[in-house]
Amino acid sequence: MIFVYRLLINTILILSPLIIIFRLIKKKESFQRFKEKFCLFSKQRKNGKIIWFHGASVGEIQSIVPLLEKFEKNKKIKQILITSNTLSSSKIIKKLRIKKIVHQFFPIDTNFFSKKFLNYWRPSSVFFIDSEIWPNMIFNLKKRNIPITLINGRITKKTFKKWKMLPNFSKKIFKQLDLCLSSNSETKKYLEDLGVKKVKYIGNLKFSQSENEKIIIEDNFKKFLVSKKYWCASSTHASEEKFCGIVHKKLKKKYKNLLTIIIPRHIERVQEIIDEMRLLNLKVHTHEPKKKINKNVDIYIVNSYGKTKSFFSICKNVFLGGSLINHGGQNPLEAARYGCNILHGPNILNFREIYEFLKTNKISTKVNTEKKMINSIDKLFLKKTNSKKIQTKLKLIGHKILDKTYKEINYII
Repeated sequence: MIFVYRLLINTILILSPLIIIFRLIKKKESFQRFKEKFCLFSKQRKNGKIIWFHGASVGEIQSIVPLLEKFEKNKKIKQILITSNTLSSSKIIKKLRIKKIVHQFFPIDTNFFSKKFLNYWRPSSVFFIDSEIWPNMIFNLKKRNIPITLINGRITKKTFKKWKMLPNFSKKIFKQLDLCLSSNSETKKYLEDLGVKKVKYIGNLKFSQSENEKIIIEDNFKKFLVSKKYWCASSTHASEEKFCGIVHKKLKKKYKNLLTIIIPRHIERVQEIIDEMRLLNLKVHTHEPKKKINKNVDIYIVNSYGKTKSFFSICKNVFLGGSLINHGGQNPLEAARYGCNILHGPNILNFREIYEFLKTNKISTKVNTEKKMINSIDKLFLKKTNSKKIQTKLKLIGHKILDKTYKEINYII
């Protein structure tokens, strides 16, 4: 089966110039840095011990920021290599104030590129995040006796069934992993079934929180909000913004001073969202700190990465996107940590256990129709923000999971 996989990945390599051109046009690749995916490195490896973390995109990288802050203080580690697959994740990493970090895009998983990557970076240990499994890289890491750990491991039922369709191949891959730290009990069972020798259920690392979070809210925006009733739709995907725009129009019949803040999951879609809102006859303002905000604006669109926490700190009623469409939802913990009341659609498979916790603590509400969303926001405008007790509870859970994960990784290092 590994022969078939290598044949498929080499076919992708042959087609990759066309794929890259398409992604460049869509602004999903960096013109200066896409070559890193072909092992044409833009950064230098320093002398000394280097540890490597790989996560697919923004969510995975953000989940390990508290860990990275701890390893920044470890004098034995000279460099922390982070790889990811998306342009948006690279922008998030660029904003981190951690000197030891070096970021590169993950190479196409051919046998040749994975060997070339390892020859250049020579990591002492590697930590894949969430559900990132790349067969050629894993086999080549094992040949070099480099410890492989899956941290904050998450395998959904759907993914598990796919792996089980190829039982021999999946066993061969998963038995190469030295340790898996699972984020939930369901994943622990799946990983054991797939052949991982050592699995520990520690909890979801996304409960943990960075020590160096910066909240920046411009004075002109604070003053603007004084006369407004406002709510936020965060991490939205295509079609969800239109849904929120319609909700805004209907809610505005009751609240003339209503403002809806939209933070799209992918900022390259901003113009598409602006056009959609204007078709609904809604006045739009994009986030520009020094630009004067028209008092009659309906929709305030955040058009840059890394601003979400700042808006959660002032906007206490939040809809989390990726949940009205068949995407599986987005992580609600960041909003919960800032005391936000959370609304979400029915599709939250990716964060089911977290949402169950939030529902039990009366923090989240499911909405699946415009009417339900309107009624829920209306009620939330009358409700006080969540208690400090819940925020403290989340902080304690996060500290516990972070400390356990750090100890496990530190032992390997």
